[in-house]
Parts: sequence; C-alpha cells; structure tokens
Amino acid sequence: MANPNIVNVTSIYGNSAYVLPASTAVSVAWTHNGTTSLTGLTPASGSVNRVTSLVVANNSASAANATVSISNNATYASGTAYAIAFQVSVPANASLIVIDKTTSIYITENQSLGVISGTSSVLVYTATFEVIT
Repeated sequence: MANPNIVNVTSIYGNSAYVLPASTAVSVAWTHNGTTSLTGLTPASGSVNRVTSLVVANNSASAANATVSISNNATYASGTAYAIAFQVSVPANASLIVIDKTTSIYITENQSLGVISGTSSVLVYTATFEVIT
C-alpha cells in the first residue's frame, strides 16, 4: 500500500534522525534501505511519515550550502529529486530551518528525503518525524 488512509490512525510514533554528510558528491538518503545507518524516513508498508521539522546546523566558521530534496523513489538515488531547498547558504555557526510544523511534508513508502552538503563534514541535518499507521 503506497499511500495509506490516515483517517483511521492506529498509532503515531515520534522519531528523530540526523546525519553529518562526509562528502559533497553523494546524496545521503533517509530511507529504510538507503545508503546510511539512519532510522529511515521512508516508511514501512502500510504507514506514512510526516516530517515535522528539518534543521540544518553549520558547525564551521565558514558558510556552506545545503540542498534538501524529496525523491519519487524509496531509494533516493534511483528516483528524481525535487528540491525543497536548493543550495541555500547556511551562515557560519548558524542554523537553517528547512521544514517546520507549518510546512510539514508527508513521505510515503515510494518516496525518500535526501540531502547534499556543499562542504563536507560541516552541516548537520536533523529531522523530527511521525510514523503514522
């Protein structure tokens, strides 16, 4: 079931996931079968994930660019990425809120959320999300 009806919800579990990409060339996908060991943002069959926040923190003394995209495939690199934020400069020692509760998004089991950092090992992406079944 690619997109379950969430009118009759049986459970909602809150979660957090984070990543510090060590490369600028590789997109890091938050998926259950993705390229990282993160708790997945791509939901299991019969559920949907509501991403309620995504914060990018720059832990360096220089600005760095952040890109956040949603892919139309559960394996991020196999799909087409649609930018939510594209090469946004995150100032030195600062944070950028890409998604919050007023702009939350749903990720279904045939989608994934990925990030690309303009500078390796300086941007920390932290997401909070609800797994709805």
